[in-house]
Amino acid sequence: MKIPRKTAALLLAPVLALSLTACGGGEPAQDEGGAQAAGIAVQVETVVQDTIATENKVSGKISADNEAVIMIASTAKCTAVYFEAGDQVEAGDVLCTLELGSALSNYNAARIGYNGAVQSYNDQKAVLDKQVQLAADNVSNTKALFEIGAASQLEVDQAELNYSNAVAGRNSALSQLESSIQSAKSGLAQLDTALENVDADGNVIAPMAGTLVTMSAVENSFISNSMPLAVIDGPDQMKVSVSVSEALVPKLTIGAAADVYVSAIDESFSAVIRSVEQAANVQTRLYTVTLTVPAEVGGLLSGMFADVTFFTDVSQNAVVVPTESILTSGGSQYVFVVENDTARYLEVSTGLTGNGVTEVTSGLTAGQQLVTVGQAYLHEGDPVRVVSGEG
Repeated sequence: MKIPRKTAALLLAPVLALSLTACGGGEPAQDEGGAQAAGIAVQVETVVQDTIATENKVSGKISADNEAVIMIASTAKCTAVYFEAGDQVEAGDVLCTLELGSALSNYNAARIGYNGAVQSYNDQKAVLDKQVQLAADNVSNTKALFEIGAASQLEVDQAELNYSNAVAGRNSALSQLESSIQSAKSGLAQLDTALENVDADGNVIAPMAGTLVTMSAVENSFISNSMPLAVIDGPDQMKVSVSVSEALVPKLTIGAAADVYVSAIDESFSAVIRSVEQAANVQTRLYTVTLTVPAEVGGLLSGMFADVTFFTDVSQNAVVVPTESILTSGGSQYVFVVENDTARYLEVSTGLTGNGVTEVTSGLTAGQQLVTVGQAYLHEGDPVRVVSGEG
């Protein structure tokens, strides 16, 4: 018998449905007994108490804890170079030789000027002190004569006036001479600093042993006095220097730890705050913070960049949850927890935020089962099934 086309289609429909089910298309989850499992699939974790702190990340630089920076007084020509950047040097090694005729002449002239100012001060002081002493003696003698009637009160007053004038004249003259000395001394000190590592023959001497990390001298080329000629890192441990804002300074404590990451060597370590400057840089208005690098950390070189994370506003024994588990709606923050396979809506208040975690200050307690995956699909009272991550 021929079956009508419409009737054949109706007979085939259940067969196709069974076939799709057998292939797994859209089949609901089943429990271990084969029964269909109800509820929205979620992942949970047990709420715990922990320590959390605000993270403040800033950039800084690595440098040697004992570093020697060699400058020169004026632009000069380099006639010979004996070491290159990266070399190990000893204290007293000749790094290079410079033609410093004019600089040395200026230095000698400055020293002669300073010595001359000191000598002039001493000579003038001796003369003026003698004049003051003579005026003081005259006052004493005139008063003695006045006592026996051999001098008048007017003569006593004049003697005392002469003494006062002598003292004022001496102090004024010595003050001017002291200003000349200080000016000469300042100029000499600058040249002393700029030439403290250069001998009379123009040889630049290494002041300490270590690694020559910078060497700008090139044979038969001129060297500028606006940048270091050489920088030597000592063999001791390194340090990290960073600049922070005035808002962060009061929250930093000497001896506190901070996390440091140096991308150049892909190294992370903990460093300790050694000092926090209390005066801001005039140009940047930032404050310098120095951290000591542990001696066991190797591979660091001066000039490497470092990411430093300071931890402030620490809260201990706080309820800490993954930040992504907290949802927001209409200015309210809330989470879902699982109780008896049912989703429960809880409004929460939050505090500090750390690395992917947030402090919950109210609305949640330790031990509850917090939904960490799937919470965006839940409503109060929804049946749920925990598929993984159950605490």
